[in-house]
Amino acid sequence: QVQLVESGGGLVQAGGSLRLSCVDSGRTFDYNTMAWFRQAPGKEREFVAHISWSGVTTAYADSVKGRFTISRNNAENSMYLQMNNLKPDDTAVYYCNTRPPTERLWGQGTQVTVSS
Repeated sequence: QVQLVESGGGLVQAGGSLRLSCVDSGRTFDYNTMAWFRQAPGKEREFVAHISWSGVTTAYADSVKGRFTISRNNAENSMYLQMNNLKPDDTAVYYCNTRPPTERLWGQGTQVTVSS
């Protein structure tokens, strides 16, 4: 049963923006810190950003700090990642999950491709 569904990826030129969405069809969001992760071709999956249940606390990987903004809407069981000033190194499949991640919740992710 799919619980977390990511969307919003696409092809964009360097310097462009995208907004990713994660929708929870189960109760995963309830009181959990949620996060975005990404996996580039040939690389390990890595942490991108997380946000606490209240939305007060956020944290970012150094590589995206100042460019990406994580947010959530608990009433709509949704989480977002606003990505600005995208770089070719941001090319990856982006996933949402709990923080730390729950193995069974990995979804299909959404592909982000940044051209130079």
